[in-house]
Amino acid sequence: MRKPLPFMCAGAMLLLAACGDKSTLPAGADMGSQPTLKEPNKTLIPTVHIAPAKGWPANTTPVPAPGLAVNAFATALDHPRWVYVLPNGDVLVAETNAPQRPAKSGIGNWVTGKVMARAGAGVPSANRISLLRDADGDGVAELKRVFLKDLNSPFGMALVGDTLYVANTDAVVRFPYKEGVTEILDKPQQVAPLPGGPLNHHWTKNIIASKDGTKLYATTGSNSNVAENGMDQEKDRAAILEIDLASGKTRVFASGLRNPNGMAWQPETGVLWTVVNERDLIGSDLVPDYLTSVKDGGFYGWPYSYFGKHVDARVKPPRPDLVEKAIVPDYALGAHVAALGLAFYEGSLLPGQYRNGAIVGNHGSWNRKPRSGYNVVFVPFKDGRPNGKPVDMLTGFVNQDGEAHGRPVGVAVDRKGAVLVADDVGNVIWRVAPDAG
Repeated sequence: MRKPLPFMCAGAMLLLAACGDKSTLPAGADMGSQPTLKEPNKTLIPTVHIAPAKGWPANTTPVPAPGLAVNAFATALDHPRWVYVLPNGDVLVAETNAPQRPAKSGIGNWVTGKVMARAGAGVPSANRISLLRDADGDGVAELKRVFLKDLNSPFGMALVGDTLYVANTDAVVRFPYKEGVTEILDKPQQVAPLPGGPLNHHWTKNIIASKDGTKLYATTGSNSNVAENGMDQEKDRAAILEIDLASGKTRVFASGLRNPNGMAWQPETGVLWTVVNERDLIGSDLVPDYLTSVKDGGFYGWPYSYFGKHVDARVKPPRPDLVEKAIVPDYALGAHVAALGLAFYEGSLLPGQYRNGAIVGNHGSWNRKPRSGYNVVFVPFKDGRPNGKPVDMLTGFVNQDGEAHGRPVGVAVDRKGAVLVADDVGNVIWRVAPDAG
């Protein structure tokens, strides 16, 4: 008798969960400026160890670090991924998900689809940016309005003067902005295209403005894990692009960055930093996702190597010439943590040890045992450089049964100095501030 398809799918997922490898490194060995890098372990069946999306029970929150407190700044959102704080204190949140794409065949794509669905990433994109306003200053937004709608999987946002730039999945667009408005009805004007297309493997595109407001920098993740779709599908991908706002011309600023997302200017040095999701399917201990400064013209290895000159033998043909010039990232955040959000803390509300350090939102692993990420961490800095191992800032996103109440994505610092965290499974924006008790 033929078994029903849902039963077969469930059985296949259980089989996958039981297979694959496990981490053998001591906790924290894959973090810091000199992480331990094991030999690759390419298993026949990929390691699949997702935390199924559950959502937050009533009156439950993440767990803040000692001395800090957390509350829900806004709830009942639709897959909030990214947050941006306007000068007047209003908070913009991109409610968004991957665009619709043609169905792809093969066991790898089937596994990916099932994993994403269980992780809470299978919902349709709301394709909007909402505005949140806390007018009375109590740490909770009492106003929530649709600010921009009918976008195309929007993600990054940047205000330059009276122009708001939004990174859709396939282009940077702009809108006129007036302080205090709660809705923009103008049609978008395209500034520069971004690599999209029907494949569009890493669809999230983030942007940040230069300090003088003349340029935007845009992240464009790779169209594959390790170029298995061919390098012809990777034009202007796995990169940070520089967009000249006067002309709209674009150039590759840095390359070999598999999936960069969060970007921020380090306050002591003025240097651009980013967090990057590294490659999968060569073991629970490889490859650490990372935080790094970004050099103009720099090449960071993908797909031919990782963490400098560690060659990925899966990539054919090899490019020893590019491997030779691959830059070693500054700081490993841990294997498969899925680092997405990045903000440097320049406020004065939090205790002094947070000053000038990096706040990173780790979305959480699917290709590792035990799970990693599912937290917000703080990386201390000294003299413009990382100084010490990551410190948990917000945890408790996964319960004792291995289910995800939430998953952190974008992070930002509000006008008062509190930290905002977008949670795309809990559909919440969390606010972290000092513990008043």
